[in-house]
Amino acid sequence: MRRTSFGAARTRVTLPAFGLTFGLVMMTLTHTVSAKDAQSPVTQSTTQRSVAQAAAAKPTPSKPAKAKRWYEVGVASWYGAQFQGRRTAAGERFDMNTMTCAHPTLPMGTWLRVTNLHNRRTAFVRVNDRGPVVDGRIVDLSYAAAQAVGLAGVGRVKLESVRESDPDLDRALVAQLQMPILTDALGR
Repeated sequence: MRRTSFGAARTRVTLPAFGLTFGLVMMTLTHTVSAKDAQSPVTQSTTQRSVAQAAAAKPTPSKPAKAKRWYEVGVASWYGAQFQGRRTAAGERFDMNTMTCAHPTLPMGTWLRVTNLHNRRTAFVRVNDRGPVVDGRIVDLSYAAAQAVGLAGVGRVKLESVRESDPDLDRALVAQLQMPILTDALGR
């Protein structure tokens, strides 16, 4: 019987002749592992480079999502002389001749565009009170706001929230002040 030996790590292994195949397989595996160990820094740096390149690559431009605007459709009513001078939920005195409204949930100071769905007239109002008291209604307008949209009694309206920087709101507020000097100076 012929004996073959090879060194693995620090020990010397002697294999019988029938183990020659086993020894060659083990030697191949040892060299393969050694080759992988030698290549691993290259593989890691290549992987790190591709990760860095992928991170540095600009994302594909996608369409920005349109901001959803809040709106509500329902029945509106108005309130006036019977509440004149009383404190609102915002702490100010109610004035039926200002463009204000009472809404059950919107934050105080929120600006709304109110559109009468019967005649399509619109006005801008500011939430300064809580209400309406009557079930099935979505807003109580001040007397002036109801007159501006042509609401006599109750009617269907659409409420839309607006930002303070809305140009339509700016023009409407300036027009409500009825100061022609300001409108000419602003070029509107």
